[in-house]
Amino acid sequence: MREGKVIGTGTIRPDDIEVGKRLRPVSEAGVQSVLTSYEEIGVIKDPIDLRKMKEGAPRLIAGAHRLEAARRLGIEVPYKLWDCTADWALMCEIDDNLAGADLTPLDTAVFLAERKKVYEKVHPEARRGFAGGKARHGQLTVNMTVSSFAASSAEAMACSESTVYKLLRAGLALSSDEIRWLREAPKQPTGKDLEALSKIGDEHERKQVCIALTNGKAKNAAAARRALAAERGEKPAVKSPREQALQRLVEAWERAPLEVRRAFVAEQFDAVADLVSDEHERRDR
Repeated sequence: MREGKVIGTGTIRPDDIEVGKRLRPVSEAGVQSVLTSYEEIGVIKDPIDLRKMKEGAPRLIAGAHRLEAARRLGIEVPYKLWDCTADWALMCEIDDNLAGADLTPLDTAVFLAERKKVYEKVHPEARRGFAGGKARHGQLTVNMTVSSFAASSAEAMACSESTVYKLLRAGLALSSDEIRWLREAPKQPTGKDLEALSKIGDEHERKQVCIALTNGKAKNAAAARRALAAERGEKPAVKSPREQALQRLVEAWERAPLEVRRAFVAEQFDAVADLVSDEHERRDR
């Protein structure tokens, strides 16, 4: 993938920019944050990024919230103009959001999944799947790697890196319609909801669960699945002692703060390291 090159800077009227299709809609909270900053310092300090097109207006790469704020203020917005490919521009849009935006779990899932697709398009040799965790996500270009994002977001969200990879699996599993429905839900899906959705292999069932969340008929994905099973006359599966023990362990881990998880890993490092090594070998096979 050819690296982008800055070929111009300055200010531009919002109406002179082509926005095009975006990976997530502009949020009111994000726009208000820019407006508040403008009231305090009198400028939009960070330029938006634009792509030079062969014909027509320059196209927005990154900075949709800043652009909308400038539109409401009736002012020109500072910009950097890039000579770049469509794939490079898309990677920059994704990285700009991953690095700086206050993303919901759903948006994080969407951006991670899209980044993986774009990267594998321009680096077909890396199309090896992501089952093995960080080792499968390395060498990403532009601003940051998915691996480094997983580590930083895990700390910011007080969750494990494995949770970040679960979001990636959800982003790959969900259709564009399902993503749109979930964004319209009265309660935004949690990481646990997205993990449950990613495990539903039947497309019709996953669609019905998403619709139940969108309509507010279920408080979470697990409840929606139970309701659907009840409608089909299915009885709840009886969990084995092993499944019950695993569920208790997972719930305790998810409830624990990040510093407690780190203390646990430090105390049980030898046992955990051996188990992780075994799991990597199993997944490689």
